[in-house]
Amino acid sequence: MTNRMPRKLTFWFCLWSLLGMLFFDSDGLLVYTHAESDANSPSSTSVEGTFSDGTFNAKRAFAYLEKQCEFGPRVPGTAVHQETGAYLFAELKKYADEVVFQPFEFQDQDRMIQMNNILARFGEDSGGKMLLAAHWDTRPFADRDPDLANRNTPILGANDGASGVAVLLEVARALKSKPPPTPVIIVLFDGEDYGRTVSTMFLGSTHFAQNMDGWEADFGILLDMVGDRSLELPMERYSWNAARDLTEAIWRRAEELGLPAFQRRLGPAIMDDHLPLIQSGVPTIDIIDFDYPHWHTVEDTPDKCSAESLEIVGRLVLDIIYSGL
Repeated sequence: MTNRMPRKLTFWFCLWSLLGMLFFDSDGLLVYTHAESDANSPSSTSVEGTFSDGTFNAKRAFAYLEKQCEFGPRVPGTAVHQETGAYLFAELKKYADEVVFQPFEFQDQDRMIQMNNILARFGEDSGGKMLLAAHWDTRPFADRDPDLANRNTPILGANDGASGVAVLLEVARALKSKPPPTPVIIVLFDGEDYGRTVSTMFLGSTHFAQNMDGWEADFGILLDMVGDRSLELPMERYSWNAARDLTEAIWRRAEELGLPAFQRRLGPAIMDDHLPLIQSGVPTIDIIDFDYPHWHTVEDTPDKCSAESLEIVGRLVLDIIYSGL
């Protein structure tokens, strides 16, 4: 994502352990339909814990954040990126009614980079659909690090990458134990933070927005950089301009829930994964704390994040799912 200024192998990995549960549908999506998981699948690396009966478990969410960071930087085109994608797919398949990879390619100078969005569906396919999204890739270079020697070093992305995904994985667990009253779609976007210019960022959300067949939603909520220990969440300006009533309703609900991190004031306009969705006709709100001193530095590590911050956002998301707006 960026504050007005530009910033921010198809998955063959681990498929031998998943082939019995996967098939390509007519739209080229690699599909998992709910079934018992294989003991040797990537789910063996999942975060332990029982189902949460529709409530948000902050400790477990933070464990999801730490688990992603244990893989290392999740840069598209690397083995770590592939391994992390397999892990996220395996976690979601335990809770969702349907999970798919949505593969796409990006030409990066002289090489083709294979990327994958990960899509999951929850609940009966009737009524209005809510989309929840976060990006799961991390930036290939710490271009804002104060130490010039670090500026070509990939970032770990504890906040900028892992935090939103961690919240959504815990939300997925809750939806397994207490199904949503209306359908929910979770999308983990790839390639949000890949390049140095706008044309090389937001790759997964742009691809999804142009290829939503069967995955359309009435509105969406994007989670990005929601793990900061000093969490402050003003209303993102592009969101407010595009869907003022929806934005106001979300922040009003946070106020009703006693979540002061959600500040009912306008923040900066942030270029992020919600913009392709807005442009495609899906009003989408970006929940983001852009005032994060470790953004795009090698210091974006789990110790800069907190379980309490993840819980603040997760509680609000689950309340919106179960109670509506």
